[in-house]
Amino acid sequence: MRHNKKNNHLGRKTAHRSAMLSNMASSLIMHKRIFTTVPKAKELRKYVEPLITKSKEDTTHSRREVFSKLQNKVAVTELFQTVSQKVGDRPGGYTRIIKTGFRLGDNASMCFIELVDFNENMLSDGKAKKTRTRRSRRKASDDAVATDAPKAKTSAPKTKEVKEAEESVKEEAPASEIVVEETANTDVIPEVEAKTDKEKAAAKQEVEEEKIAASVEAKLQEQNPDTGKKVPLPRDNA
Repeated sequence: MRHNKKNNHLGRKTAHRSAMLSNMASSLIMHKRIFTTVPKAKELRKYVEPLITKSKEDTTHSRREVFSKLQNKVAVTELFQTVSQKVGDRPGGYTRIIKTGFRLGDNASMCFIELVDFNENMLSDGKAKKTRTRRSRRKASDDAVATDAPKAKTSAPKTKEVKEAEESVKEEAPASEIVVEETANTDVIPEVEAKTDKEKAAAKQEVEEEKIAASVEAKLQEQNPDTGKKVPLPRDNA
C-alpha cells in the first residue's frame, strides 16, 4: 500500500534525485524553458516554485537559502535580478507544463516546462483576448446597408456573330427606337424618378442595352432558325 507516499522518487536515491532537480532548476532559470519527461517536470515544478517565491524578497538570507538548493551563483543572480522582476505581481503558478508526445526510444511521455512570464507569444494572445469587445448587431446591420452598393453587371465575352448582329441592329434601327425619352411610366423605367442625373442616365443606358440585346437575339434567331426550339410535327393517324 502507498499510504502518504505523494512524492515520486523517479527511480533514484535521495542524493541523486536532489542533484538532478537542482541542475534542472538552474537550467530552467537560465534558459526559461527545458524539455524533459512529464514525471520529472512535475517534480521540478514543486522544487523550483518555492525558490521563485523566495526570490521576491531580495535579502541576504533569501539568497543563501536559494543558493543552498541551486549551488549555482549565476543561476541565483539571474533569479533575483531578472526572474523576480517579471513574476513580482504573480501570486504563484510561475511555470507551465505542455505535453509534446512520446519519446521514440522508450515511448516515455515528453513535455516542456517553461516560465509563464517569459513566453511572449502566449502573453500577446492573452492581451488580445482581454481587449476584445462585443459588437452590436444593430450597428453592423446599419453599416452593411450603408455600404451595400449595386454591383455592375458582368457580361460574358461577345462572339463574332453577336457583334455583327449588334452592328446591323444599330444601323437598321432608327435613333428614336434606341434613345429612350424620359417618361413617368414606372413599369418601363423604374429608376427614372431618381434624384440625380447620373441615375437617370444609368437607367436609360440599362433600358437601351436590354432593347439591343432583345433585337440581337431576334436577329440571330432569323439567321439561324435551327438553333431555336423545334416544335414537333403532328403525326398522321393512319
